[in-house]
Amino acid sequence: MKNKPILLSASALMLSSIAFGQIKINTKTIGAATKAAQAVTLSNEDVVAYTREYIEWMDANNPVAPDNHEFAMRLKKLTENLKSYDGLDLNFKVYLVKDVNAFACADGSVRICAGLLDVMDDNEVLGVIGHEIGHVKNMDSRDGFKTALMTSALKDGVSSQGGTAGVLSESQLGDLGEQIANMSFSRKQESAADDYGYKFLKDNQVNPWYMSMAFERLVEVSGGASEGGPAKKLFSSHPDTQKRVSEMAKKAEKDGFEKPQPQQ
Repeated sequence: MKNKPILLSASALMLSSIAFGQIKINTKTIGAATKAAQAVTLSNEDVVAYTREYIEWMDANNPVAPDNHEFAMRLKKLTENLKSYDGLDLNFKVYLVKDVNAFACADGSVRICAGLLDVMDDNEVLGVIGHEIGHVKNMDSRDGFKTALMTSALKDGVSSQGGTAGVLSESQLGDLGEQIANMSFSRKQESAADDYGYKFLKDNQVNPWYMSMAFERLVEVSGGASEGGPAKKLFSSHPDTQKRVSEMAKKAEKDGFEKPQPQQ
């Protein structure tokens, strides 16, 4: 199947932590003061509602691996005991695109790109999943998604539908995707998500060395540059990938874990 281009955030955004008939919606124009007030009063429930709409749009506009595809079967087996984690109900799909990437969403949706499954073994993929869920649970994704909503999709206002979030149009979803694709997290946020991924592996009885090994794999596929090659979008913000390899390795050694041999 031919890979289809996709606009994805560097890490998960609240859907995360995106690409892609006109939908008839009820809209209204609002002034700057109203928009400022809406930015403050937009509830978590509203953000989650927009998130669900967005992930539905993502799934409809990207090549999702069918259940009998080798990558879909591999991911299903890998996550068969991950119906929920840390209070978040999870669901998984594979996008048949070449990007070395993944993202997790506030509604528990986790999407893995085929490019990532091509270059990482199962436990390394689990480390990436844990990292992405970390951005969701640490609220990085919610805050980033909310900002993207207010500066793109909702810049002209969306009317309330019986007290709930208004429906976004195709063009608004496109604007939102562009904002998300250009976002990155801070050094502190990335480090916290790394630690979360480390704990996620331990909680799932996986050697946390695989957190370091996942980053190491990114260095390999990017030709040694943390922001180059096909992996440039994943883990692209500070700190640099090589430093994160070292930090996670030191953490695992301190906790008494031995580095495993890579899966064949």
